[in-house]
Amino acid sequence: MPKVSDEHRTEKRQQIIAATLRCVERDGFHKTTMAAVIEESGLSAGSVYTYFRGKHEIIHAIASSGVTGVKDAIDRLTPEAGSSETPPPPGQALEAATQHLLDFSGQLGIDLPRIALQTWAEAARDDEFLALMAPEARGIRAAWRRYAESAIGSGLLRKDADPDRVAMVLTGMLPGFILQRVVMGDVTPSTYAAGLNDLLGTSG
Repeated sequence: MPKVSDEHRTEKRQQIIAATLRCVERDGFHKTTMAAVIEESGLSAGSVYTYFRGKHEIIHAIASSGVTGVKDAIDRLTPEAGSSETPPPPGQALEAATQHLLDFSGQLGIDLPRIALQTWAEAARDDEFLALMAPEARGIRAAWRRYAESAIGSGLLRKDADPDRVAMVLTGMLPGFILQRVVMGDVTPSTYAAGLNDLLGTSG
């Protein structure tokens, strides 16, 4: 029997994760069952259970994978240590992060903002689920902190600005964008960034 390649294994896991996200978007976490995931994935039950023993394992994989890619998107805005490059100003950085979320949603064919709201609601009621989701949130805040340090060093923010506090605020602006996107539907990355520029009294 031929050995299954790592690439094939990764592809199947991603297929199952994407199917789970589609189910969650449609039915919510509680109503999403393994039977629904199996049907949505187009794989056999045996194939799905080969990679995940149950829904909890799939959710753990989703949480630990940083599925939105927001942390990596923020890190790409931050020049490497010792580089002479300048990071984008806060408005542009926020616009890039929120636009990445929407672009990635389009690539997956899934409404990630809607899923994010359901994720937070689940984390608020389930301590185990919260423990799964917290590392990604901490990773996003750490990425914003690295950006803040670079922005302070480049003169984009006050020299006495606290990178930890800046990171807290920028981290909080992502959920604000997502909430308004889902509930009101009229916020865009560009208008959201423009609002931050208005608050800061900057033009970029």
